[in-house]
Formats: sequence, C-alpha cells, structure tokens
Amino acid sequence: MVASGKSLMVSADTHYPMLPGAALWRGQRIGLLGGSFNPAHDGHRYISVTALKRLGLDHVWWLVSPLNPLKSKEGMAPFAERVAMAKKVARHPRVHVSTIENRLHTRFTVDTLERLQKLAPATQFVWLMGADNLAQFPLWHRWEDIMRTVPLAIFDRDHYSLRGMAGKMAYRFRHSRMSVGAAKAIATEKPPAWIFITLRRHPLSATKIRNEPTMADSGLRNATTKE
Repeated sequence: MVASGKSLMVSADTHYPMLPGAALWRGQRIGLLGGSFNPAHDGHRYISVTALKRLGLDHVWWLVSPLNPLKSKEGMAPFAERVAMAKKVARHPRVHVSTIENRLHTRFTVDTLERLQKLAPATQFVWLMGADNLAQFPLWHRWEDIMRTVPLAIFDRDHYSLRGMAGKMAYRFRHSRMSVGAAKAIATEKPPAWIFITLRRHPLSATKIRNEPTMADSGLRNATTKE
C-alpha cells in the first residue's frame, strides 16, 4: 500500500475501463466525489483536500457525470467542458478527474460503484458527498443498495445539514453512523457505515457560480493556492 502522504501521480482514467493496471490501486483508500461539476469550483477541492486529511485517504477521484438523472439538461454545460474545468480546478497531486461513468456508460451511482468494486476488488472506496445531497438521497436509484455497497462520508454544508440529518437516510441508518473520532477508519468499515464531517463551510456552490458568473474566476483563483 502506498502511504497516504505519497502520490501515485497517475490519472484514474489511465486504468479504466478494463483496469489492466488495477494492482496500482490495491489496498488504496479512494474517496469518490461524484457530480455534474457544472462547473467545478474551489468548494469541490476544499471538500476533497479535507477528505484526504480527515479520512486518511490516499486519493480522491472526481467522477464527472455525463448527466445527473436528478438534474435537468437545461443549463448543463457539455461534458467535455465540465471535465476540462474540473482539471483546471483540481490541481492537487492526489485529486484526479475521472470520466469513468462516461466510459462505463453507467447512469446511476449504484451501478458505477458496483462496477468499480468488480474492477478493483482490493481497493477501498468511500463515497463523498455534501449535506445538500443527504436530504434527497432517498430519491437516488437503489439508495439503500448504495449504503450497503460502500461507506459514506457526508460533509457539512450551510442550510442543508439540519434538514438532511433529520431526514429518511439518517434515521433509517442511524445505527450505522460512525463517530468523528473514527473518521480515519471509515474506508475499512464494512457497510452500511457513514460519518458526518463538520468543517468550516465554504461559500462557493455551482448554483451560485452559474447565477453570478464572476464568482467562477474567484473560485479558480482560490483553487490554485497551495495546501
């Protein structure tokens, strides 16, 4: 296993979709941050860097979705543009932008996760998401199967956390919630397992950037700062 402080300096897509180099990821702890990234911004990077540190992950992969089933096509930038922007924003040796869902032709998160586990059975995956997705998580296709496939790490987000933590998912799987003190063990925990991570809330969101385009420049400038 490569220590979390070291970088493989390899793009996740180098070994997909057939994963001939799957041995590179054997034993690795990989955080998966899925989404439309319409557009990617420093908030995504902030969560990713926090996940690397707080969860003891080796790498984080941004899974850029060709089309989120819960989002409208209206206002959605072309896939290639979203991927290109994500690569500009990520700028971290252990954060990789992946087009795996486009390559595997998977539409739903649960299908992507199941395929990844088959392709890389010795890799430990953790699904990362903001608290804004927690309240609507039961709307996701086969959401309970997602809970039983990989551990989840949910990150605090302004205005969303209270509603999400009082929602169906948090209640249904309340006995599977891990304490913050066990954060670095989440990748090795047998699902269902999830953890809620509190952190300084980041002001940027994709919606704000789309509504106020000048914020995109600010987000990109912030993303170039060193950690």
